[in-house]
Amino acid sequence: MGALNLAEWQKLPISLSELCINTTLRCGQSFRWRKNDLGVWSIALHNRILSLHQDKEYLYYRSIRPSQSHIKLQAPPTPPSSKPPSLPEAEQEIEDDSDDTLELIRHYFNLSPNLTDLYAQWSANDANFARRAPAFTGIRILQQDSWECLVGFICSSNNNIIRISQMVHKLCNTYGPLIGHLKDPVVPTDENTIKVEGEEEQETITPYHDFPTPQALSVPGVEQTLRNLGFGYRAKYIATTARLVAAKELVTPNWLDTLRNPESPILGTSPSPSDPFPPSGRPGYLHAHTSLLSLQGVGPKVADCVCLMGLGWGEAVPVDTHVWQIAQRDYKFGKGKHASLTKVTYDAIGAKFRALWGKEAGWAQSILFTANLRAFSERVVQGKKTEGVVKREDDGDGEEEEERVIKREYVDEEEETKVLEVKEKKTRAKRRRRN
Repeated sequence: MGALNLAEWQKLPISLSELCINTTLRCGQSFRWRKNDLGVWSIALHNRILSLHQDKEYLYYRSIRPSQSHIKLQAPPTPPSSKPPSLPEAEQEIEDDSDDTLELIRHYFNLSPNLTDLYAQWSANDANFARRAPAFTGIRILQQDSWECLVGFICSSNNNIIRISQMVHKLCNTYGPLIGHLKDPVVPTDENTIKVEGEEEQETITPYHDFPTPQALSVPGVEQTLRNLGFGYRAKYIATTARLVAAKELVTPNWLDTLRNPESPILGTSPSPSDPFPPSGRPGYLHAHTSLLSLQGVGPKVADCVCLMGLGWGEAVPVDTHVWQIAQRDYKFGKGKHASLTKVTYDAIGAKFRALWGKEAGWAQSILFTANLRAFSERVVQGKKTEGVVKREDDGDGEEEEERVIKREYVDEEEETKVLEVKEKKTRAKRRRRN
């Protein structure tokens, strides 16, 4: 299998602590990305095939328009740079990109906030977050298309990430516009991938379809087709919701996007201030949540997923099985009036997390959610916890203050073992000997 040639790819300087695509694209936010055997992630997005690769210093990217789509991922996406050598490297990287791909990447991955600062803020307010987050840095909340996000999470009902992804790909292959194909050494995942025998290696041709519009899913026969594709009861929800949204858009164009947080607008639109943030959530978030509940297949969790990942309301806290487990294990839920996940308990968990983490509570919660996924269980090295006393001090009042260091090993995205040190102080009464 050939090596990946990144020499002619565009690149954006960014650390893994600010963005880690290998975690962000696997943690159940978006379901259309494909990763090939060379570590390249690809998706059809905004009338192009967008491909990404990341190392410790750069996010490499290329944008392939439909007319270019039958080229290998190893091939250069654009002609060599014609910029003069005296131009600074970072400026060359941005100016060489003649289309809006860099703007799309910055918007889609929500790169404006400083993630290191946010992690520090959440850690300062929550000891549990401080313990778990260091092994899961670089997770960002995507700014996705609201309609795609809605349908994806309708598919998530009683489902897992792998099966949701399979459903979404089937939906796109059946009803979405074909943007093009890529030849790459990806292991076939469905019947739409065609094997091609080459002289030196085996390749596959993978079609890339963009997401179908509500109108495309409103035509007769959609429900039955989706049932035939294995969607089960979700087929009716998707077909009915598509008709509802299409009807709303006849009256209010882009109806779903009118529910967006003005601080997180669609691509190409400038942000504007939102309402002040109260612990219960801003009025715009509450209105969006209520509006989504009027659609088929949308309960509180799906509505919060769409509010958070499709409409930009950072305070939305989706509570599913994983988050309920976290709330019981780490935040003292599961007892008394919150013994079961009722609506009252659901709302109480959201309020608790908003009080801890503020208006980006949903973002912080998604990091703990990711840490709770089985797919990332290998990230933390089990049995690698050590403790030691580093200092004892007598405060002169018959008490002794002890400082202990707890070291935990974990594996980062580059599969390097790192050690996290957490210092704890304990004060105890000093034992006195009898004379």
